[in-house]
Amino acid sequence: MNNGTAAWERCRRFFLFVTRALSMTRCIALLLGVLCLAVFVDTAGAQGDPREQYVPVLCVTRGENPTGSVIYLMVLFVMRDDAGGLDVHFITGPGRFSKSTQAATVQAIARTARALGLSTNSWSVGLSVQDPSIIEGDSLSAMVGLTVAAMAKGELIPRNRVITGTVTLDGQIGPVGGVALKVLAARQAGLQMVLVPSTDERKGSTPAFTQVFRVASVSQAYEALTAPQRSIAGVLSRVSDQRRS
Repeated sequence: MNNGTAAWERCRRFFLFVTRALSMTRCIALLLGVLCLAVFVDTAGAQGDPREQYVPVLCVTRGENPTGSVIYLMVLFVMRDDAGGLDVHFITGPGRFSKSTQAATVQAIARTARALGLSTNSWSVGLSVQDPSIIEGDSLSAMVGLTVAAMAKGELIPRNRVITGTVTLDGQIGPVGGVALKVLAARQAGLQMVLVPSTDERKGSTPAFTQVFRVASVSQAYEALTAPQRSIAGVLSRVSDQRRS
């Protein structure tokens, strides 16, 4: 099966899955997004199959009574056979990313790669959001950057782990707002680990079932997010020691 045929088969399976839960109008919008993903894969000049993953990101609604929420993004990664530079596609439908979020996300991918000693010259990345809304803000950018880096390295971030934060020029995890609301939303969604910037001054106990840890750098966040479950306690203890030193 060639790359183009394989891409269409993945898109077909994905579309059949969501049609069971979505209205016809939303399905049409989603199909347009899937078609864009297929074109993205076909034109990326991939060596082998692309990698794809759904990842959680933490958001806060706007308004007088903001609430936290967990939204899932589809991340598609292709390692091309050229060195033409980082290429990021934002797929519209059902939801879309604001211009500022797009800029922050591209920046975070590049900065995360640099902090981990990776080259993005042959990376193509496709991103879509299945929630029918406009995604604004940059607090999801660290999660996307770290997910893409893991995909490039052939590693996996479990779907019950998430980070909220930005990525700074020097490879640190930058501060974000609404952390308490995001942690609550993560607990309600059943996520087991939430990483927050070390600059977060939020007080209070950790919600039951959800572990909350502060990280300072991209390397610390990556180690915690990708650690095997059997060694997670030791990794998080080491990260905490590094942050205090």
